[in-house]
Amino acid sequence: MSNALKEYLVASQERVEKALDLRLPANNILPKRLHDAMRYSALDGGKRMRPMLTYSVGKALGIAADVLDGPACAVEFIHVYSLIHDDLPAMDDDDLRRGKATSHIQYDEATAILAGDGLQTLAFQVLANDDSMQASAATRIKMIQALAKASGSQGMVGGQAIDLESVGKKLTLPELENMHIHKTGALIRVAVQLATLSQPDLDPAVTAKLDHYAKCIGLSFQVKDDILDEESDTATLGKTQGKDQDNDKPTYPALLGLEGAKEKAQNLHEQALESLADFGPEADLLRDLSLYIIQRDH
Repeated sequence: MSNALKEYLVASQERVEKALDLRLPANNILPKRLHDAMRYSALDGGKRMRPMLTYSVGKALGIAADVLDGPACAVEFIHVYSLIHDDLPAMDDDDLRRGKATSHIQYDEATAILAGDGLQTLAFQVLANDDSMQASAATRIKMIQALAKASGSQGMVGGQAIDLESVGKKLTLPELENMHIHKTGALIRVAVQLATLSQPDLDPAVTAKLDHYAKCIGLSFQVKDDILDEESDTATLGKTQGKDQDNDKPTYPALLGLEGAKEKAQNLHEQALESLADFGPEADLLRDLSLYIIQRDH
């Protein structure tokens, strides 16, 4: 990881942590246990990759970070809700996330489900009402539409459904990519889209190139996750290592082999860089982020 990206990652994590804290209900407000559970999963943990991506695109486009706090929080709230629900016994049945007990272990299943529900709806409340965004009503509606599609049956939730249906099955590469374009990629793409929507007069060609960049890194992120599930360990990952293999889920290493998966990640990184060819140094953070995604160890 470059020094510039390392500094920016730390700064973005600190920024979004404060922004999330401000927008979450306080845990002394009724119902206290629910709000405590929402805060437990949303705060103090995670790489904050999606908010950082929103801020990094904003930096490339000259958009002030404070205008993007709302969209960055909205996409992270959706991400955290999805993690809470993914970890439930009915889904992946995991007891470790971001290096600490999952929500249903720390609290109980019912509270975890409700915490996820609360975070999901809070994301849309932020896009609708957050004063710091300085966005018009029309822009807010477009953001809500984009996040709803990325989160729903045509996006992340649909990808999770395909994932559950694919356990024990042999998928082709296009089928595996389609699953992850929805399950993982949709939320990464909308993190970029929320930033581009914050600049309503942006050239559609620039929007398209940034969307292709997001599609590439969304897939490379999942390829690397699959690689780490085989190569890393539980302590480093902060979640249970080998879980996908144990659950007989289709993965890139299973389909392509470990070296083939690494080549796939590198190829996606190169495609992401090509999408940024018309940008100057203002997009260096995006370039560094793409490289970090395929080189990270957790």
